[in-house]
Formats: sequence, structure tokens, C-alpha cells
Amino acid sequence: MSLRLPGRTRALLEALGRQPEHAWPEGVVHHGARVLLLFLLVGAIQLLFPVSPVPDFPNLEKGMVPAEDVIAEVGFLIPKTDIELLQERDDAAAAVAPIYRYDPAAVDSMLRRVGRFLHHVDSVAGGPPAIATEELERVLDSYGFPVNPEAVALLARPEHRAAMRRSLERVISAEWPRGIVASSDEVASPQWRIVRAGTEQLVVRDSVLTQPRLFERAATYVPADAPAGFRDFHRLVLIRFFEGSIRLDREATAQARQQAKDAVPQIKGSVVAGQRIVTAHEPVGDAELERLAAYQDHLQASGAMSRGPATNAREVGTFALNLMVLSIFGFLLYFYRRPAYSNFRHLLLLSALILLLAASAAVVANTRAPVELVPIAFPALVVAGLWDGRMALNMTLVLAVLLSIQSPFVNVSPRMTMLLAGAAAALSVRVVHRRAQGLFLGAVIAGVYALTAVVLGLMRNTEAAEILNAVMWGTVNGVATSLLAMGFMPLFESCTRITTDQTLLELADLNRPMLKRLSLEASGTYAHSINVANLAEAAARAIDANPLLARVGAYYHDIGKITMPQYFIENQARGRNPHDQLDPLRSASIVRQHVVEGIKLAEQAKLPECVARFIPEHHGTQPIGFFYEQARQAAPEAQIDLAAYSYPGPKPQTRETVILMLADSVESAAKVLPDPTAERVRGLVDRIVEGKMAQGQLDDAPLTLQELSRIKDQFVVVLTGMYHHRIDYPTAPLLPEESLPAGTVVDE
Repeated sequence: MSLRLPGRTRALLEALGRQPEHAWPEGVVHHGARVLLLFLLVGAIQLLFPVSPVPDFPNLEKGMVPAEDVIAEVGFLIPKTDIELLQERDDAAAAVAPIYRYDPAAVDSMLRRVGRFLHHVDSVAGGPPAIATEELERVLDSYGFPVNPEAVALLARPEHRAAMRRSLERVISAEWPRGIVASSDEVASPQWRIVRAGTEQLVVRDSVLTQPRLFERAATYVPADAPAGFRDFHRLVLIRFFEGSIRLDREATAQARQQAKDAVPQIKGSVVAGQRIVTAHEPVGDAELERLAAYQDHLQASGAMSRGPATNAREVGTFALNLMVLSIFGFLLYFYRRPAYSNFRHLLLLSALILLLAASAAVVANTRAPVELVPIAFPALVVAGLWDGRMALNMTLVLAVLLSIQSPFVNVSPRMTMLLAGAAAALSVRVVHRRAQGLFLGAVIAGVYALTAVVLGLMRNTEAAEILNAVMWGTVNGVATSLLAMGFMPLFESCTRITTDQTLLELADLNRPMLKRLSLEASGTYAHSINVANLAEAAARAIDANPLLARVGAYYHDIGKITMPQYFIENQARGRNPHDQLDPLRSASIVRQHVVEGIKLAEQAKLPECVARFIPEHHGTQPIGFFYEQARQAAPEAQIDLAAYSYPGPKPQTRETVILMLADSVESAAKVLPDPTAERVRGLVDRIVEGKMAQGQLDDAPLTLQELSRIKDQFVVVLTGMYHHRIDYPTAPLLPEESLPAGTVVDE
């Protein structure tokens, strides 16, 4: 996933991200933009959490014991909660009996429909037997009846048809006027309201004849001497043409139930002026919290908490406090994370994460949802994934403090819940190496939410049901935020141009198309890259660089050789070197070209910048010595352009690319080292490293001499293990043919 910005926006971000060369005006603009961003962020948080105009309004939590009474200065009503109101309205609607209406025309309609079918049967059954049978089958099929010999034989005889007609007419005439309800109109209610001839009657549901019970009663109308199959077909006719005579009036029922819902009062109680809302020295319960919330809402709605000079002063104070708290993280970036502070893209993402968290917390506060739904783990996971857990933990601590000074989250429980959940998210990212392990992060965060809920519940003597509710919401939040953070991580990587370890691990898969192609088209280069990767990873780990980045960079550093693999010695068959037919300048050009081709292939494969830079930097600006010397020997007096025989560069800019440059050279040289003892390998490594230093290839790299010494030590250890002397095992003597088992074939 890539994020492409408009040209002007991209140019502005680049300009704001450059280090200022002078204090004025570049330095003022550079730091001023960051201060402005901080003020805008604090202002947005102030809008999301407006200051309560009453400075001393009690902010209590369930289980707390207040030191003094809270008395209502004005009377107010206590509204029902949305859940309570919804439940009571549902109960009121369910108590309304469904309305049914009797339709006398259903009797005539049933008689007419059944009579039409039987008349049709009579009209075709009177012909010749062969034709009558065929016509009866056609009629039965057209009406949707099963066509079988038993039914056809039954209807073929006129006396059976007459008995069928009489029996059906008796059932319809006797049962339908009583009132029958179709199964589709049955409503699960103990009582039904039936309107009949303008009169409404409330009846017990079981007293009304329903469709299944009708079919049972209809069997009693079948003649005792009826032939086989008569009873079944009699039932099928009633099922096929059934029409209820009592029908559900859905519109009237819905209207009556809506009226019942509207009649439910929205107020559950009231408090008069001077009445005690909360009693001192007694634990605060749900009822007290509910009255306090209603009291605060009433004061705000009535204007008793209107704005004034005191409120304005408190807003200024709150803004300043928010600014001070958030500045802690800003100074942390300035003093200890200067790359993140200098890169305006990074600051924009961090600001967006903070604002997103604040907006989500405001929604939770305004809806009075559980504090466990505040997604503080989301920014912690993103920052830990892009940078590291230490920075994420510091950010989490600052954000937990920032939110806990807002009015809805002042108490201990919200503060500790957010702090511990965010810390768990920040510290758990280091053990996750693939995006598919996002559920593991969710499990860790959910576990911390659960543990926090239990501990705080025990401290507050909270009921088990409330603790379980907190655990449930914490689990939902933990799993959801971890999956969202892992899912959006590629977008954040594109925005910040930071490559996470998860992306590097995906690039390290040797089955990726580019590496697979390298292994098939340039197998010698592929083997060389694997060996170099082992060297680079060990050296990077020794100096606390990024070993995964060093390994991945080594995998891709020579992909440009895919275009012309035969011109590189590791891919050549013994005794066949195409450079023998070329002049030195052409050979040098081909060798240099693998860097250019590698950059093109990296762009096609959409390799991250941190990986693609290994391709040009691992050679730096070194001369291609072999062909340069060939050219000098061929024309001793000529002026040879060294640039034409050198790699385009740049020189290595990071510790990882320096390591790769050195590993690439020592691995190639160690292959041809005779008797590779530790001492000889040490001498080889020292000569190569000193040569690179003499050429100035390490001048731009942030590497100390102590780190360089550790790198060389690791090279010696790994190379000695790679190319150690192997025992020359004696060849086992061949057995004489006569001693072999019978039937053995000896290859000649």
C-alpha cells in the first residue's frame, strides 16, 4: 500500500523536514512549524473535552467514599438510561396483544376454490380410461399435487369423487366459520385480540383454531369406509387451497405497539432542592452516580453552569496544563529522538494518532461507554511497530496522563486502565514478527485489560458482573485495535517511509519472486548473497545495528546481476570467461551496470528505500580494480578516466550498508583463501577493511573504530566456520566382485 501526495504537499513536507542551516529564518520556520502543530493539537483536544464550568463539581467513582454530602441546589429529574428506556419500551410493546380480524368471505372463497378443482377433475375423469388417466395426471400436476397411481385411481371413480366433495364441503362449512388462523399469521403472544362483526374480544391464544389443529379435526370428517389414500388426499386438498378466516392485522398491531412504546415515561425519578444526592462516608453506588450525572446534565441544560470569567480562566488553565503534558513528549522527541522530531511526516503521523485517540476517548466519554473502549493500544502499537517499544511506552504514559486530566477520566480506574493497556501494547510488539500474529497482540492486551479490571474491581468491591463486563469490553478493544494496527501498518509505513521488521521478514522470504528468480538465473550470485547475509547479520548484531535489515539488504544487494549473470565470476563455468573477448572499458561498464539494473529491479519489486539503498552503497565509489589495471597495462601512456572504472556510489551512509560492503568483499576473498585458518582469515579481513578505509569508503558511515573491531571479530568467527579445513576421509576399499551378493550389478 503506497501513499502518494500532491507535488506541492510533498515538497512542503520535504522542506519542513530538512535540517536548518541557519537560525534565521530557516531555524525559526523549522521549529515554529512544530510548535504550531503542538498548539493546534492541544486546541483540538480542548474542543473535544470542553472545560466543566463548575470547578468543584464532584467527580466520584463507584466504590469511592466521599468525605461530605452532595446536596442538590436545585430540583431536577432523573431520566432513564437508553438501555432502560429501550427495555421498557420493548416490554410494553410485547405486552400488546396482536390484533386479528375475522373474514367471513373466507368460507365462500374456500368452497369456490375447492369446488373449481373438483369440477375440473370431474370434467376429465369421465372419458375413456386411458385418456382419463393421462388427463387426471395432467390436472393434478397443474394444481401442484403429487402425481401417483393411488391418487389417480381414487379420482377415477365417480363415487369416490362425490364422497370427497361432500367431506370437504362439510369441513369447510363447519370449521371455517369458527375462525382459523394460518401458521404464517401466528404470533407468540399468550392472548390475541380478535375483531369480529365490529366487536373486539380478547381470547387465549390456545382457544383459537390454528392450521395444524384444523388438519387434525378434518380427519374426523372422512367417511369410515373411505378407500386407501382417501384420507391423505383429503388432507392435501385442504393444505393446497387453505385460506385462513382469521387474519393478522399487522398494521393495526404495529400501530398499537408503537403507541404503547410512546406511552412509556422517560423519567424514572426526581430530586428536590436541598435533597441529598450522595451521602458522606458511604460507598458510592450506581444510584448515586446516576443522580450525579442527571444533576450535572440539568445544570448544564438550565444554564446554571453558564460561562463566565471564572470559566474562561479555567479554560486557559486547562489549555496550559494540556500543553505542558503534551510538551513532555515533544521534548522527548527533540532531545532523544531527533530523527523523528526533524521529519515532519513523522510528526504529522504522531499528531494524527494522538488526535484519533482523543476523539475516540471523547466519543466514549459522551456516550458514557466503558473506559475499556478507549483505544489507547492503537497508537502504542503503531509507534512501537514503526519505531520501538521504548518510544511507544513513553508516548503511552504521556497520553494516559493527558486523558486522565480530562473531566470524564479524572478518577483512578480510567487512568490505570489506559496506562496498563497502552504499556502492554507498547512492550508486546517486540515479540511479534509477522502481521498474522496480530491476534497474539490482541490476546496480550486483552489479558492486561482483564487483570486490571479484576484488580480494580477487588479494590472497589465491584460486583462480579461488572468485572466480567469490563473484561469483555477490554477483550473486544484489545483484539480490534491490534488487528486494525497491523492492518493499517503498511499505510503508516508508506506515510513515514519507515520499514518495520514485519515488512523486512516478508522480504526475507526466499520464495519471493525476485529472490526465486535470482536463485534460478544467477545461482552463484544467489549462493554468494546467502553467505554474505550470514556474515552481515552476525556483524550487525555484534554492534547493535539492525541484523534483520542487514540480512535482507544482503539478499537483494546483487539482484542487478540477473540481467547478465554470465559476466560475473561466481556464475561462470570453469575456463569460460566472456570478459576475455572484451576490452577493459566495456567489461568495467558491464560490471558497473549491475548496480543501475539492480536499482531498476528494486523499483519494479517496490523494495523499501532502506533495502534498495544497499544496491548502490555496498560498492560505494570503489574502483573496479581488475579492469582498471588491465586498461593501464594495455595503454601505459594513456590518460585513463578513473571514474569510468569506478562504481557510481554513493558511499555507505548507514552502519548496515557499511557492514554489507565489508562482508561482500571478505566473503568473495575468503573463497579462494588457501588453508583458511583463523590467523589467515584474520589477516585477510584486516587487509580488506584497511583497504576500504584507505579508499575513504567508510568516511560517511556512522561507525566507530570500536564497532569496526567488533565487525571484524564476527567476520573471522563466521568465515572460519564457513571455510574451515575439512578432513580428507580415506576412500573405502572396493569389495571384490565375488564377495558381493548374488544378482548385484556393477557399473563399469
